[in-house]
Amino acid sequence: MLEVVLNGLVLGGMYGLVALGLNLQFGIARILNLSYGEFFMVGAFASLIAVTGFTVSGIAIGPLNPLLGLLVSVPLAFIVNWLIYRILLVPLIKRATNRDALDADIVLVTFGLLFVFRGYAEISISGNATAYEFLNFTVNIFGAGIPANRLMAFIVSLVLGGGLIFLLRKTRLGSALRAIAIDPVAASLSGVNVMALSALAFALGGALIAISGALVSTFSVTTGGIGIVYTLKALIIVIVGGPGRMGGALAAGLLLGVAETLALQFAAGLTLVINYAILMLVLLIKPTGLFSRG
Repeated sequence: MLEVVLNGLVLGGMYGLVALGLNLQFGIARILNLSYGEFFMVGAFASLIAVTGFTVSGIAIGPLNPLLGLLVSVPLAFIVNWLIYRILLVPLIKRATNRDALDADIVLVTFGLLFVFRGYAEISISGNATAYEFLNFTVNIFGAGIPANRLMAFIVSLVLGGGLIFLLRKTRLGSALRAIAIDPVAASLSGVNVMALSALAFALGGALIAISGALVSTFSVTTGGIGIVYTLKALIIVIVGGPGRMGGALAAGLLLGVAETLALQFAAGLTLVINYAILMLVLLIKPTGLFSRG
């Protein structure tokens, strides 16, 4: 049972890492980005290319450490998400007559982007599943065996989550971001550049999911259609933990990870049931999130 719980916590840490970026986009920038998970693939494929090697001007390079793929995937995901916000989403925000109309437009646009990115990914990898081995050994913790690559993702999730919590609570930038999340109109009247900081939060969210993709690809198979799976997983965690609450995302990820691992002891099909059962209970009992103050 100890090994089951520890593996569940490690899995939950990975889920928390996946959800951190969407928490910035949905909880702070107030954008429900349905193409969020496609940038998971950017991180995963960049690491795959690094580990399998590539050719530049006829010179073969690699194989390299897969984490070096982050040097490309993280800046790329940041820039592309910033451009998506500034070019596609800002015009929608400016023309929207009310929040409901804006939310509908954003869902349609990002849903379209999902299929654009997904189609390109499936063409690029010919629809094949891809995987590689990295840190593929077991670490003994209190007598329980934990895969080293999953443990790495867990540690990174705690570090990034802690860093974001510090940023939001202890810095002037964080105060401005929290003000946008609470009331963008009041924040604007207080001198906060809402558009610029929302674009920054949206871009940081894309960079974070690229980091997740790189780390998760060290122990999981990646396909061209995997992005939507992580989008839904991240959305469940954000809602359960409370939009905009980084600590809540980590706690909700740990909760779902342990619940899934325990469910696997009975039947593999129970994992989806557990996920959506927890989501429905939270929406019924505390729709603002288990770890929100409201």
